[in-house]
Amino acid sequence: MMNRRQAMATAALAVGAASSAVAAAPRRSRRTDEEPFGYCFNTSTVRGQKLAFDEQVELTASAGYDAIEPWIRDVQAFVDKGGNLDKIRSRIEQLGITVESAIGFANWIVDDDTKRAEGLETARHDMKLVKAIGGTRIAAPPVGATNQEDLDLFKAAERYRDLLEVGKEEGVTPQLELWGFSKSISRLGELMFVAVESGHPDACILLDIYHIYKGGSDFQGLELINSSKIHVFHVNDYPADPPRETISDADRVYMGDGVAPTSMILQTIYKNGFRGMLSLELFNRTYWEQDALEVARTGLEKMKVSVRKAMA
Repeated sequence: MMNRRQAMATAALAVGAASSAVAAAPRRSRRTDEEPFGYCFNTSTVRGQKLAFDEQVELTASAGYDAIEPWIRDVQAFVDKGGNLDKIRSRIEQLGITVESAIGFANWIVDDDTKRAEGLETARHDMKLVKAIGGTRIAAPPVGATNQEDLDLFKAAERYRDLLEVGKEEGVTPQLELWGFSKSISRLGELMFVAVESGHPDACILLDIYHIYKGGSDFQGLELINSSKIHVFHVNDYPADPPRETISDADRVYMGDGVAPTSMILQTIYKNGFRGMLSLELFNRTYWEQDALEVARTGLEKMKVSVRKAMA
């Protein structure tokens, strides 16, 4: 349930959307040597506030981000309740933001042939939603094989290639995503193996500071990755306690509020060619109890401070 302050903020955003049908797009961040990346908002960061997709769009723009990374289930819920995707795409363009990625959970990687075929159709459906709102990428995590310890990575590479072919048909690129809690693709080496062995020109990866730490890989491994194959990088931070073995998504904090080597990470991916979007992805329940706009703005400012520090 939203508190009174959150309700008022949401109402204000809705009124603003209705009254600014011909408003000019707000000015977004400009790429400079000090801030060479774009700033994206993953809507999980305010999941607890239970905003509808159109409200998430307004929030992202009002907070000053360059782009939004929505969850497919929120886009689908918007459609199910009568939302018009053509209108929300126009609104996104009008606000001057982009849809850089989206979060979906299709079972494209599983061993079961029937479930995998169904998963590819789910992925196709999700991609159509992404395309309808102006997006060109979607996350491709190893969902369905999370607890599988004997996943054949060569087969996983073939399946990722199949997913990439679906993406090529739909005009939306699936980004192979690292999940630190996965028993099959939790380490940088495993992720890169699948991406490389897919042998597909559109292969790319979706990394996350928390997931790299959770999976046990050393951040030094980022030096070996061609970062031009990373279009979106999930950013966050983590505390020293709880330890890696028991830390969870809910323990993620704003950039700079934890112990992650954020400067080293940003410097490394920049050196290796990354010029894409840093997407703030948090699941902190403390933030979910706060005003959504305040959380979004705080997250953006802390991202910018971290980037400026790293680029200094």
